[in-house]
Amino acid sequence: MIRITITGLWIFLLVSSPVLAEDQTPIDDTDLPAWGEERADRMHDQVARWVTSTSRNLDGFISREYPDYDNTSYLRLRYTYDWEEAHTNEHDLGVRFRLDLPTTEERLRLIIESEPEEARGTLADQGTGRVPDDQASTSDTVLGLDRLSGRDKREQWNFRSGAGVRLRWPLDPYARITAERLWDLGQGPWQLGSDNRASWFNNRGYSARSRWDVGRPLDEQLHLRFVTTFQWQEEEDTLEFSESAELHQILSNRSAIRYSAVMIGNSLSDPRINDYYLQAYYRRDIHRDRVFLDLIPELHFPRRADFDPRWAFTLRFELYFRGLIQRTYNP
Repeated sequence: MIRITITGLWIFLLVSSPVLAEDQTPIDDTDLPAWGEERADRMHDQVARWVTSTSRNLDGFISREYPDYDNTSYLRLRYTYDWEEAHTNEHDLGVRFRLDLPTTEERLRLIIESEPEEARGTLADQGTGRVPDDQASTSDTVLGLDRLSGRDKREQWNFRSGAGVRLRWPLDPYARITAERLWDLGQGPWQLGSDNRASWFNNRGYSARSRWDVGRPLDEQLHLRFVTTFQWQEEEDTLEFSESAELHQILSNRSAIRYSAVMIGNSLSDPRINDYYLQAYYRRDIHRDRVFLDLIPELHFPRRADFDPRWAFTLRFELYFRGLIQRTYNP
């Protein structure tokens, strides 16, 4: 068993180390052939124009103004294939639609998403990236409005509140509030971030999640982070926690990788560890900030398998349709 695990770790590192083959000097902004590039751009431009015009028209209808502003609205299509040792394979198609309405008296964001965070199950489910089988359906699509705050989270707490319905019959109303804050620790490069959310769904009840993230850049390509997460869901009625150490590495102007070592458990009064796992999350911009590829190999040591090693792998494609490009590499 030890020999199998060590061999598996070598495979894990080889599969998850495209850094060895990455060229730090950008050559092009796409991996698609000429015919695929043309079709992808044509489809993107058509859908992006519809997303942008819908946002502007709705914003103008509410505020009676039609200013010339950068539009951060987008439509995201996501296909995910999950494989887990000793489990069935899973396919999932997710949609997220965001419309910004920045000229309304209270800045609003219209949200349509098929996988709200509250529907992603326990921290163990979220760690594998898999949506629970009993929740991976269109009945989890939500439609709502978020009220945005203009506060700088480096100076004070940034709050955001929202409400809407889950699109099922009968309609399932929900409400949520989030709070974010960022602190510089002393005169050094360390930063501490806090991201918190409390929500209520009529059929699911209450839930709360708090994430604390401390990290620092090591150089221009490497960033070290330590992340602590707590979560409580009324359906589970237990306090979960996770601890992770993460090393983020920028490989080129179009790709990055994150190496993580994670521990997940529950209950603070009588802590119980449910899973340890190693993860490598490789993300590649394969076409002009519009098409992305994720490769995520994982090695789990779950309690349900008596902490014997279990392999998992996720393949994901994302298509973005948007007017304003915001380049970010933080898998």
